[in-house]
Amino acid sequence: MIVGDSSPVLLKRRRLTTLDSMEAQEAKAKFDAVKEKFGRDLRVFDTSLVSASPSQVSNDDEPDEFYEFTAEDYYRILGTKKEDKQLKTRKLREAEEAARRSKITKAVIRVRFPDNHTLEVPFQSSEKLQSLLDILKKVVAHPEIPFYLYTTPPKKQIKDFSLDFHSAGFIPGAIVYFSYNLPKVDEAAASSGPYLQEEIMALKGLDIIPEPVEPARSEPVTTAPAATAPPQEPKSAGKKPAKPKWLKL
Repeated sequence: MIVGDSSPVLLKRRRLTTLDSMEAQEAKAKFDAVKEKFGRDLRVFDTSLVSASPSQVSNDDEPDEFYEFTAEDYYRILGTKKEDKQLKTRKLREAEEAARRSKITKAVIRVRFPDNHTLEVPFQSSEKLQSLLDILKKVVAHPEIPFYLYTTPPKKQIKDFSLDFHSAGFIPGAIVYFSYNLPKVDEAAASSGPYLQEEIMALKGLDIIPEPVEPARSEPVTTAPAATAPPQEPKSAGKKPAKPKWLKL
């Protein structure tokens, strides 16, 4: 006979909850340590897990012609435009741009590396692209090796880091690609190891799991019984009615 909370199922559930809580605390401690050191909330993922097209993970193997902007691409983009900006006045466009800026204040940037890893970093939309370059120099495994960032398609190297994320079109988020700025032979040697530091790679696959919240137990509600009329005494069926005194037979 099992008494109280000593059920094997309850004990197993309790152990699993404690384990999940410990793992969440360890993950949070790692995230907090990295944030304190680098000043950013960093996340690391497998690119294949966050990408809808894993075949585009490494773009260094593709020829430059693959990223050329063709006439077909131009007409496709032209056909998807929802509004003609040329019909709007300059003041109206500036007002709409200011309204968009006020609504979107964060830019989540995902940097994809050729080794199938993605680094996610959040920024304020008003920050400069230089802040992305600065954080990458702190977290990459070989900051002494020159590198560049680019977007695709079409393949376009990011050169003006004085722009803010909003002006660069990187809101509410964007994907940029990392590549060493070296000849092919030297780049192959530099790419033999991980692109990110070991401390950053330790964040891979971690996530903070909130502790399960037990549903609140509702108190039983007691309602007062409805008032009922006092029971009436049943009339005796065998009792005869009394005879008035004035009646003489």
